[in-house]
Order: sequence, then structure tokens, then C-alpha cells
Amino acid sequence: MPIRMTGMVSGLDTDSIVKELVSAYSTKKEKYEKEQTKLGWKQEIWKSLNKEVNSFYKSVGNLRFDSGYNTKKTTSSDSTKATVSASGNATVGTQKLHVLSTAQSGYLTGAEIKTAANEKVTTSTKLSDLGVTADEITFNVGPANNSASGTTKQIKVGKDSTISDVVNQLKDAGLNANFDAGNRRFYLSSSDSGYATDFNITADSSDTNSTTLLNALGLGKTAKKIDGSDAVIVLNGVKYTSTTNNFSINGLSISVNGVTDKVDDLEKVDVDALDDSKAVSISTTTDTQGIYDKIKDFLTSYNNIINKMTKLYNADSAKNYEPLTDDEKSQMSDSEVEKWETKIKDSLLRRDSNLSTIMNAMTTSMTKAISINGKNFSLSSFGISTLGYMNAAENEQNAYHIDGDEDDENTSGNKDKLMAALSSDPDTVIDFMKQLSTNLYTAIDKQMQSNSLRSRYSIYNDKEMTSQYTSYTKTIAEWETKISDKEDYYYKKFSKMETALSKLNSQTSSLSGMFSS
Repeated sequence: MPIRMTGMVSGLDTDSIVKELVSAYSTKKEKYEKEQTKLGWKQEIWKSLNKEVNSFYKSVGNLRFDSGYNTKKTTSSDSTKATVSASGNATVGTQKLHVLSTAQSGYLTGAEIKTAANEKVTTSTKLSDLGVTADEITFNVGPANNSASGTTKQIKVGKDSTISDVVNQLKDAGLNANFDAGNRRFYLSSSDSGYATDFNITADSSDTNSTTLLNALGLGKTAKKIDGSDAVIVLNGVKYTSTTNNFSINGLSISVNGVTDKVDDLEKVDVDALDDSKAVSISTTTDTQGIYDKIKDFLTSYNNIINKMTKLYNADSAKNYEPLTDDEKSQMSDSEVEKWETKIKDSLLRRDSNLSTIMNAMTTSMTKAISINGKNFSLSSFGISTLGYMNAAENEQNAYHIDGDEDDENTSGNKDKLMAALSSDPDTVIDFMKQLSTNLYTAIDKQMQSNSLRSRYSIYNDKEMTSQYTSYTKTIAEWETKISDKEDYYYKKFSKMETALSKLNSQTSSLSGMFSS
């Protein structure tokens, strides 16, 4: 901004005069700035509300399906032998589970190895220090049984090889391998649990030094081997096998931890001869409390959003309130400014048509009758209803309450029809909730379709508001230019006047001098 030296001859407060002359332009610019500020606040409110609606929309989407409800719960009589969980497809009742075997990886613990001088053995120790003299010796890593997968792989080492070289080749052969220097032992295991992944370490029959090498490495006959095995269970008289300790059977997820019955031959076991007194009892029931809590959580989320919308729609008018200028803020305390601006923000969605549309869509979908097996049901059929305009708290007339809900002071004393319905006919309640959720989900989704004014998953005209905000920025910039141009115009006029006055004063001084002489 140029530095202007004005009013030096005339003595006029030129800055104040120019400010008054362009005040009409400044007022116009200030009007657009305030409108843009309010629009920005409105965008923030819509974004926050839209985020909540989207989150609710997604959760409602899950309730359209059986998987959205905790319909079954199950218990195990002995969790040290088996733990169990149930999906909605699980059969209600008690089942008998025998655990005959748990899944085990093949595991080999090597014998302690020593050097000729009884020195410390580390991964860098050479095999020659263990008494190996040949340049190249081979041994085999292969399947432990006919059912085991994979092929036999040959390990080749020599006197100059190190313990580390042996470990790396065993890993390359598909084993988990480690050498513990503190215990001077190799520890090997199959990569997965199960009978089919078990392994054996064997000498190469064509290499006379192979057995000597395995003994030197502690991997010969003195090594301790635990064979890989499958998990075998008998559920309701039927045998099941798994390479892991986890089973999924008819809606039950079973994880076995210990054996209930010791049998000599898993292949030939007589399942009918098993002693049921040793079995784990699996009890599955309908989780009425879980379903109740799911419905209650849904209604709580719905109430929070619909109450917020209702409050925004019914907000008091802020007709005589406008965003404050910097000068106005400087004359007020921070709390007064905050109170002033909150008054405006709270009113920005008052009687908003977009808000009214989404509210009506949601409330209408919640009141629709739903037919199940030829009979119509509504939320009130299960003791769920609003309190009505006369009884509800301010802006909570659209909220739903569950009769008998101990957490609701308004309806806790009423008969609990929802829990009674869940106890007697849970399938009907779930079918009703699935259809209700589908109606609500569809209603919200319809309001979030994209068009020229809004983006997908937006319940307000975000595109339009962004365009308006940009337009305000452009308009404000144009008025700033107009103000600057007008100021320059008037300052030039006053500058010319000051110049003329200066010349006049000079001429007057000359004349005065001539007459005085």
C-alpha cells in the first residue's frame, strides 16, 4: 500500500473523508464477507452431521443381515479341553465333544554336542571341531510317513562347514531350525502342524560317514523326536480331523486344547464305545440379551442423530445477528464473542429443506408396518415407541424408548415386551429388525445419491455450497479492487487540490510581499 501524505496544506483529515466516500463499497464487501463466514460455519455443521449419518448408515447396513445380530451363545463345560463360539447358524441344544488328539508339529530336540576339547560350541564352530574329517558328507530331510507331504532333500556339509551352515541348509529344506549355543543343541520343527507335515532326519545309506555326522550333530538316535499329529475330535458320534486345533462345524467354532479320551489307534477308534462321562458338553442357546442389546444400541444411535437434527431444525432464529467485524470483536469480551457466534451457528440449519427431507425420510421409514408371515408388525408391537409431543423433552419427540428398559427413566416401569418377544419368538423379532433396518438403510441411501448439487454419500448440497463459497471469494476480491480503485481516485483528487492550494498560497505570499514593500 502506498504511503500518502495528505491534508498537509488544507489541514483536512483526508483519510477519514476518503473512508466515508468509499463506505458504501466497504459496506457491500463486508456484507459478502459475513455471508461467506456464515456459509463456512454452515458447511462445518453439515460436514459434522454428515459424518455421523454416514457412520450410522453403515451400522444400519450390517443389521439387514442375520450376521448383524448376536443370535447364539455357547459354553464349554471344560475350557481346558476345548473353547467354543457360535454363529447364528449353530443348533440350539447340548452336544458331546470328545478330543482324541490335538494337532502337533513334528519336533526334534537334538542331543548335546561337544568338541574334542570340550570347548564352547557356537554357530561359527566348524564341524571339524566335532570330529568330522570328510570334505563332503550328506544326510536326508524327508517326510516321516507315507501321508506326509514334500520330497526328501539332501543336506551336504563337510569338515569346513559351520554349525550356521547346517542351520541354513535345514531351513532351506523347509524346517524351522535353530541352534541354541547355551544348551549346545539343535531344535527343529516342521513348518506346520499336522500328521502330513511331519519329518524325519535320516542318514544317507550311500555315505558311510553320514551316521557319524548325525551323531556328531546330535541329530542321530540320541535326539528326541515328537511326531507331528492331527487334531481328532468326535462330535455327536462323528469323527473329524484337522491339521490345526481349530474346527468349524455347523455354526460352531471349536478350538481344542487337551485330550479327553486316550486311545491307542486313532484310525480304528470305535466312536460309539467312547465314555460320554469324559466328554466336554457344549451348550448353545439363543442369546436374547445380546439381541436386546443390539436393538437398544441401534435405537440409541438413531435417537442421538434424530434429536440432533430436530434441535437444529427447530433452533431459535438469529435474524438480527451477523458475524462480527474485527472492530466489533475488539469492543467485546471473548465470552461475549463466543456467545454471539454460537447464537448464529445454532440457527444456520433452522427450517433447512435438506435437513427436513432427511429427517422425514428417516422418521417415515421407522413407522412403516412390516409384514412377517402374513401378520403386520411395528416397533410398538415390541414395546418400542416415542413419548409423543406432549410428554417428550424438547426436540426429542422423534426419539424411541423401550418399555421396561432399566436405563430409561421414562419407560423403566413398563412391561418389558421386547425381552418377552425375544424369549418366546426371537426369529420374528430378528426378521422385523432386518426389514426395518433395510427400510431405513434404503431411505438414507436415497438421500445420499450424487447429483449436480451433491456428492455421493452426502445428505446436503456440498457441491453447491463449495461453489457458493468460491463465488463469495471471487466477489469479495472484486469489491476489494473497487474499493482500492475508488480510494486511488479520491486521493488523486485531493492531491490535486493540495497542489492547487499550495500554488495559491505561494502566489498569495508573493503578492503580499510586493504590497508590503
